[in-house]
Amino acid sequence: MGPMDSDFPLYGLSEEHREIRKVVRDIAEAKIAPFAAVVDEEARYPKEAAVALLASDFHAPHVPEQYGGAGADALATVLVIEEIARVCVSSSLIPAVNKLGSLPVQIAGSEELKTKYLTKLAAGEGGFSYCLSEPDAGSDAGGMTTRAVRDGDSYVLNGVKRWITNAGESEYYTVMAVTDPDSRTRGISAFVVEKSDEGVSFGAPEKKLGIKGSPTKEVYLDNVRIPADRIIGDEGTGFETAMRTLDHTRVTIAAQAVGVAQGALDYALEYAIERQQFGKSIADFQGMQFLLADMGMKVEAARQLTYAAAGRSERGDTDLTFFGAAAKCFASDVAMEVTTNAVQVLGGYGYTRDYPVERMMRDAKITQIYEGTNQVQRIVMARQLLAGVQSMI
Repeated sequence: MGPMDSDFPLYGLSEEHREIRKVVRDIAEAKIAPFAAVVDEEARYPKEAAVALLASDFHAPHVPEQYGGAGADALATVLVIEEIARVCVSSSLIPAVNKLGSLPVQIAGSEELKTKYLTKLAAGEGGFSYCLSEPDAGSDAGGMTTRAVRDGDSYVLNGVKRWITNAGESEYYTVMAVTDPDSRTRGISAFVVEKSDEGVSFGAPEKKLGIKGSPTKEVYLDNVRIPADRIIGDEGTGFETAMRTLDHTRVTIAAQAVGVAQGALDYALEYAIERQQFGKSIADFQGMQFLLADMGMKVEAARQLTYAAAGRSERGDTDLTFFGAAAKCFASDVAMEVTTNAVQVLGGYGYTRDYPVERMMRDAKITQIYEGTNQVQRIVMARQLLAGVQSMI
């Protein structure tokens, strides 16, 4: 024990954060990993993971304690998502999307709205999904056409939302809709819609390359009438709330990417040590060693950038927009590269479903696409840099 030991938390995870990682890892390996392959194979919701996460209060760890939640900070939430994604990316979408869907309420909702919906989420009465994208409004989310029309003490919503993660499983939906068609992004408002509201229905599940355990469906809003007090913030502030939300939740996508990359690296290392060719372990060949070294280096760089972004998310720093985009973009590119290389390490075996790395490779791909494509992240980063954000760091 040296004189500097008391300062250690300044340079790494606190003891509490390290304990959270250990607890989540134990749950993930015991209760989630055994079902990851079958969940992917059958493209079914990971109900075993959902039960285990709810029982341990990791299903929506970000909800503040005042609403009955675990009150996890942004870094703790990242650790939860990273450790789950290490064994099953589909399952990691449970805490990730619960944060994405409910954060608009937490950021901009009335106290009544927060008390009602965050309490229900924390208690496990239903998950929360996020409805921003539409068939013709993807990267250009401001081009949405879903309408919300005020009618007395109600709003009536009509439109189609697409690529909605955990649609049909979640009870609650944060829906962005146009309240003033002449004001483009300043005419968009946010609302809480419930699965049970009349006029809400869902499309068929998308047949996807990866994250097959997390249902992705269209959400149809057909004359859905909701009480006016279900608006999140003031009229016209929905797009700003949506973008502020993404600044925080892109860090959780970075965490998924780090997790799946670490899972693939773990498996590749174990395999390389055990696999014999030419009379020795393939880990003895320098070509293999250099490949593994690059994988390990990049995973760690992605992890540190993600944790740095999580710190900014927790504090609400002015450079969060840059760091959230940078972490998400870098970590997802690393995840795609590392999982692809893990398949290469296993050779022909890596290409089969008998081994987990091909699933990890397929799952990793989505992290480069959702919550803003990596092309959009680069636009976001460039705008931040040109506005001088790094000069303030």
